[in-house]
Amino acid sequence: MSLSPTRRRVAVVGTGAIVSGSHLSALRAHADRVELVAAVDVDQERLDAFRELAGAQVAGYTTMEAMLDAVRPDLVLIGTPPSLHRDQTVAALKAGAWVLCEKPLTLSLAEYDEIAAAEEASGGYASVVFQHRYGSGAVHARELIAGGELGAPLVAHCQTTWHRDAAYYGVPWRGKWASEGGGPTMGHGIHQYDLLLHLLGAWEEIQAMAARLVHDTESEDVSTALVRFRSGALATVVNSVLSPDEVSRIRIDCADATVELTHLYGHTNDSWAYTPAPHVPSERTTAWRAPAADVPSSHTAQLGALLDAYDAGTRPPGSGHDARATLEFAAALYKAAFTGRSVHAGEIGPGDPFYAAMHGEYPDWAPKERA
Repeated sequence: MSLSPTRRRVAVVGTGAIVSGSHLSALRAHADRVELVAAVDVDQERLDAFRELAGAQVAGYTTMEAMLDAVRPDLVLIGTPPSLHRDQTVAALKAGAWVLCEKPLTLSLAEYDEIAAAEEASGGYASVVFQHRYGSGAVHARELIAGGELGAPLVAHCQTTWHRDAAYYGVPWRGKWASEGGGPTMGHGIHQYDLLLHLLGAWEEIQAMAARLVHDTESEDVSTALVRFRSGALATVVNSVLSPDEVSRIRIDCADATVELTHLYGHTNDSWAYTPAPHVPSERTTAWRAPAADVPSSHTAQLGALLDAYDAGTRPPGSGHDARATLEFAAALYKAAFTGRSVHAGEIGPGDPFYAAMHGEYPDWAPKERA
């Protein structure tokens, strides 16, 4: 008789919309592998509402410290404002838990490296939510590109053109460097360019621009970038919260085909399209067809991948150097935009002002410089 896999004891920190929606759905989808045992929120009313939704077996706490002391969970899911992520992730790791945290995992590369040190000391791992990597369409596209089935990647476009009004920025922690880490480059477009990096691999050089065109925020409300990848491919990246016609899009033109993803907040197999070059015979394109299984990009898919890694005792995807590369891309985009010069991969390290904060203490962008 085979033994059933170990169910991991899970706690959630923050019980707002993302946790009560996407994270709770993911936990329920993996109910044979996880047990939600505790929830933390400083707002007692919100905490009570979540516990009513999640089930009476979920213990409630108003501080993370009390929860960690009492529960000692295997896995902590963090869905709090970004400024809290570093300290909460480190606390969970020190308590012996693995972590799955909403993006951005940290507000800077310096903070990220603190988490890396906490991982090494604890033996646990911290992953950031980059759910778009885990849909079956993205897995298929990455396999085709990496395997050379579409020819060499040449030109790419990555577009996050969304719309957020003034009321959105009425939430106190939004639009401020110290609490959000940046504008749409950090809080919105990061999902799409993370997927672009996942598909195309290492980048080498970035040039960029950023602006505040509409919103009265510390950070930008639009940014654009030109990127050179190690493969030689060139890409454009646009991150906007000023766009009435909202869309999320990645297009990669390879030597033998164009692959395009068009969606908004999540994709399925139908969101992907492949267009062969004129010289490609039709029989070759059969390998490009969508996978038989249609797995949407979702927290559910990423949680499953994390649990697989937990069971195997290996580093989960979306952690370590893998996730740091995406945060480094954000820091480099800001540095390139604010300084007006090209930034190369690997150049932002201790001593560089953009290592400590995404605004880099740059005049007109650092908080103290704003009137």
